[in-house]
Amino acid sequence: MARLRLGVALLLPSPLAEEVDGLRRAVGDRSLGRVPPHITLVPPVNVRRDDLSRALAVLRAAAAATPRALTVALGAPTSFLPANPVLYLPLQDGVDAVRTLRQRVWAPPLTRSLTWPFVPHVTLADAASPERIEATIAALSSYAAVATIERVHLLAECRPGPQWRPLADVAFGPPAIVARGGPLAVELVRSQQVDPEGAALLKAEGAALGVSDAPLDAPLVVTARREGKVVGVAAAWLTTEGSRSDVFVATKHRRQGIGRHLQAALRADPSYTKRIAE
Repeated sequence: MARLRLGVALLLPSPLAEEVDGLRRAVGDRSLGRVPPHITLVPPVNVRRDDLSRALAVLRAAAAATPRALTVALGAPTSFLPANPVLYLPLQDGVDAVRTLRQRVWAPPLTRSLTWPFVPHVTLADAASPERIEATIAALSSYAAVATIERVHLLAECRPGPQWRPLADVAFGPPAIVARGGPLAVELVRSQQVDPEGAALLKAEGAALGVSDAPLDAPLVVTARREGKVVGVAAAWLTTEGSRSDVFVATKHRRQGIGRHLQAALRADPSYTKRIAE
């Protein structure tokens, strides 16, 4: 059975992500451009392709139990020397919340043996020389930054490269549940990209959402699931001509109000309202 190499991380939002990439470039980080600035929750782990749905379910459950906004404060660079020549930005605030989230995503199939204990941090360079580490620590002794993170990402290793790219994401906070009280209940989960299960539904039905290849902002995606299975997907995105949206419901689940609930979920999201105003 073919395997995927996956990891779970909190990606830093803009403009902090670009700021951290500037620091990585300055210290000669060899992974610059191959992995986005992030806080690792689950380091690279091999997962069977037929276990991907389990991994996505772990991600959704962890996000559902996490407050909608997780704020972290980064401090001045330090390192793991003498044990490990990693140069990194430590978390000074938000450590407990990150540790709690990490415990939630640390579940099969997203587990593996570890060499080092878990320390929440943002890596600047994996294998810096002691001289460069010392110079960076001295030069950036007053560095501090704060970020608000609203989602957790499942990353996948892509080749050639290798490069690590988002495979799925889930926004923090409990999902909306509509049509409660029976087998027709539908769970609505927010993200910024169509996850592999949603993509599989679209492919199987010969459908596609009309999301622009270059939206002005990351699309807002809402995925509808019934008894754990994807039954519909909706997206909203911003173009130079204004806000756009598209909704798709699986053929055998149509005429049950799912499309209406998906459209309402898009419109109820604060990011959608902001885009309309713009």
